[in-house]
Amino acid sequence: MLTVEAILKDDSDIAEPFLEQLKDIYADMDMAYTRASNHYGFECRGCIDNCCRTLFYHHTLLEYLYLIKGWADLSKAQQTATADIAASVCRQLPAALAGPEPVHFMCPLNLEGRCLLYTRRPMICRLHGIPHELHPPGRPFHHGKGCGAFTAQCGTKAYFKFDRTPYYTRMARLEKELRQALGFFEKIKMTVARMIRERSCDGS
Repeated sequence: MLTVEAILKDDSDIAEPFLEQLKDIYADMDMAYTRASNHYGFECRGCIDNCCRTLFYHHTLLEYLYLIKGWADLSKAQQTATADIAASVCRQLPAALAGPEPVHFMCPLNLEGRCLLYTRRPMICRLHGIPHELHPPGRPFHHGKGCGAFTAQCGTKAYFKFDRTPYYTRMARLEKELRQALGFFEKIKMTVARMIRERSCDGS
């Protein structure tokens, strides 16, 4: 069965047209997020509940390939630094998940408060923080509240419609097309730390 590692080593660039389309989806996400955050006057200045410290799982091959291709272009020193942090997070995560407290580890790509791969950050990193709605087919409507920093700054302001559904739908459609083109059908559930760890351990 085709593996993610085999796809990353493949020189045929089958995935490249799909990653170019992903860039367009990301750009649309960013514009929608900016419109909403400007409406509220919300500015992320960092907080104790930093989204870069939140345990996010990512489920698309698209996001994995796009992020890791960017990671491969970092300097060797940056790759080593982020790989060391990723390995440490992955070692500590099982015990943390078994404990009673929420799990918080800083993302390995956050060095000195800045994301090394900001333009390649996954979907949830782009959409997190402000109130939103989601209309999943066949499931109940979901309304999500903003993060703690948003609530402190803008919690009394009226809701500005921010519907994540179109972006999830486009991502799902593109993901399906990519997987069919590659013949890859495994499920993915990975943190950014695990993505980096597995790529660095691969030795590429």
